[in-house]
Amino acid sequence: MGVFTVVDSKDVERAADTVSVALTVNRRGHHLDLDPRTTLLDALREHLHLTGSKKGCDHGQCGACTVLINGRRINACLTLAVMHEGDEIVTIEGLGAPGSLHLLQAAFVEHDAFQCGYCTPGQICSAVGMLDEAKAGWPSHATADVAVPATTLTDAEIRERMSGNICRCAAYPNIVAAIREVAEGGRR
Repeated sequence: MGVFTVVDSKDVERAADTVSVALTVNRRGHHLDLDPRTTLLDALREHLHLTGSKKGCDHGQCGACTVLINGRRINACLTLAVMHEGDEIVTIEGLGAPGSLHLLQAAFVEHDAFQCGYCTPGQICSAVGMLDEAKAGWPSHATADVAVPATTLTDAEIRERMSGNICRCAAYPNIVAAIREVAEGGRR
């Protein structure tokens, strides 16, 4: 005689609606069973408990959810987790640690580049990606001559390149100062 298991039909329905996703976040592998419609932001916050990336507008307009995917900045609220198998995902938690801050994290502290702090993780992740873009010679709308790679980032260049990240407290002058310091080789 066999053993019978009572299964709730909702559990069967829920299991059929999930997909297995392998994500590499902050150099650690994770295997998750997710609804295929789960955003990367929700996977990070709700399933991996990495709450540094914030849900601000949930429409890709504020930048609070910015993370790095293969070194490029992306709004985690606008992409699905299932799209990032095999990618290197870095959140604010993966940039530095309390005893060993990333250069930009230390510069943000030094320049008091935050007030409430809600946007700060997205600002810092975006700044990391932005500095890499500038170093690679990518122009911005503020670049005077796109045929000549910028050797230094002006405040106008930094503001333009960071325009996808909104700070409701208006700490912009300090954010620009922190990024400029790192761009100019400070905090080494």
